[in-house]
Amino acid sequence: MAVSENVIQRPSSVIENAARRASERRFYLAAGLLFPLIMVIGFARSYYLKFLFDAPPLPSMLAHLHGAVMTAWILLFTTQIWLVSSRRVKLHMKLGYASIALAVLIVVTGYFTAVNAARRIGLDTEVNGMPAVSFLIIPLADLVTFSLYYGAAVMLRKKAADHKRLMLLTAINFLPPSLGRMQFAAALGPIWFLGVPAVLGLGAVAYDRYRTGKINKIFLAGVLLMIVSGPVRIFIGGTEVWKEFATWLVG
Repeated sequence: MAVSENVIQRPSSVIENAARRASERRFYLAAGLLFPLIMVIGFARSYYLKFLFDAPPLPSMLAHLHGAVMTAWILLFTTQIWLVSSRRVKLHMKLGYASIALAVLIVVTGYFTAVNAARRIGLDTEVNGMPAVSFLIIPLADLVTFSLYYGAAVMLRKKAADHKRLMLLTAINFLPPSLGRMQFAAALGPIWFLGVPAVLGLGAVAYDRYRTGKINKIFLAGVLLMIVSGPVRIFIGGTEVWKEFATWLVG
């Protein structure tokens, strides 16, 4: 009788696992389409479709380079998801190693682009509801959290469950610049460009819990870091210590 029960239970278990994997592929494919879409919408006027809006030229070759590097990262993110979904894991791994150089470029160009932008517009100018001297902490902190997420993803590359969730966080982490450039962003301020990624992160954790029946602790810790870092940035950015430091960086 025990043998017959096992025979009956196995097909059900196989079907459930297959359904779970299919659901996971759909989730990550949706993420791979959503993030490039948000990026294009946010930077349409100033970068991707600027020729349609009679926008001024980019201020420097550094801005061109940073835009190209970030575009390459989002395209790589989408490509990597597609490769895993189509079971081309070896190519996915090779591109993963190549992405290390791209990640370094993101941090370097992102830092100088943020500092140069603050220098160009002036520290007294308001950016997304914040003085530029305080706002500078937002993109610089994005680079710090990106380095943490990506570094952890590389270290845990042999643990697929943790690795892919951390890579998802690198994409969510870079949404604020796109969200902050949408037309209504200035009226909403940090609650918009920091709040939306936090909500998306929590939604991803909730869906992951519903789909797998358990919470991935590393995924949850990464999302909590993202949520906590928002108000912490705003608080630090308003202190005199930060303002003096930002003035030194820009000067």
